Amino acid sequence: MCEARQPRPPRQAVVRDRVDGVLLLDKPKGLSSNHAMLAARRLLGAAKAGHGGTLDPMASGLLPVVFGEATKFAHDLLDADKTYLATLRLGETSTTGDAEGVITPTHASLPDESGMRAALQRHVGRLLQRPPMHSALKHQGRPLYEYARSGVEIEREAREVLIRSIDLLSFSGATAMLRVVCSKGTYVRTLAEDIGRTAGCGAWLSDLRREAVDTLTLERAVTLDQLEALPLAGRRASLAPLDRLLQQLRRVELDTASALRFSQGQRLRLMPRTDAVPERVRVYHADRLLGVALLDAGVLISQRLISSVSNTVEKTQDILP
Repeated sequence: MCEARQPRPPRQAVVRDRVDGVLLLDKPKGLSSNHAMLAARRLLGAAKAGHGGTLDPMASGLLPVVFGEATKFAHDLLDADKTYLATLRLGETSTTGDAEGVITPTHASLPDESGMRAALQRHVGRLLQRPPMHSALKHQGRPLYEYARSGVEIEREAREVLIRSIDLLSFSGATAMLRVVCSKGTYVRTLAEDIGRTAGCGAWLSDLRREAVDTLTLERAVTLDQLEALPLAGRRASLAPLDRLLQQLRRVELDTASALRFSQGQRLRLMPRTDAVPERVRVYHADRLLGVALLDAGVLISQRLISSVSNTVEKTQDILP
């Protein structure tokens, strides 16, 4: 006779605080950017979070995680330049461009250091790059790597990317370590393969670490383990203010009356009409960030406003079993 099933305990809604700020996370290898973001969100008990630019699971390094009002400015990170530390394995090719593929020796002669430097310089500047099949880029709602695993090849249109610089940090014949500064949308795996073809020996990306996203660097980044070891107050103290994302914008300070009008979405005439090129600026009152605006012909036009609500508690749809 079957025993009666015990009723499950009632599911408990998780109450998360509104948390605003930017976490500079040093993502480990083997973890997707989304899973790393969700782990950080759980550790900080935050109601709303996102991340500024996907980092492949095989890569480690800087993943800016944005919370609360900082999510309004995550798009700036997506458009920003990135800096990577890349290690190339020469004299071999990979079916995926990295360690997850089938590695095949080319038996070609390896370049000397001067030949390697010459090959690298041919890949600095504006280039056309075709996204790899083993990437998260989506086709008809599915990531390309799902098609690749099924043996299906999808036609991909080449895209223009900008490689600002490639520095050769070390070179041992079969291994080269590079620092690459590049625009958004650059696939460093594809760059490694292209460099291998230019050098005439083949290459694949054996290691990748992101060092910087725009002005954000690994210098003050924390790992998930370090974050977990802290009490909740310490975890939240690890956050940088949300205007850390806006340091490249000029600062505009408003008086009390102007700040109130700006926060209500009104346009402000700050100066006589000028012929200056329109520019995005960050707007403050009494050292408090109010939002981002466009300064056009002397008129301040709000684009993204910061909510004035603080220290509120929000319920999310997360459910604990």
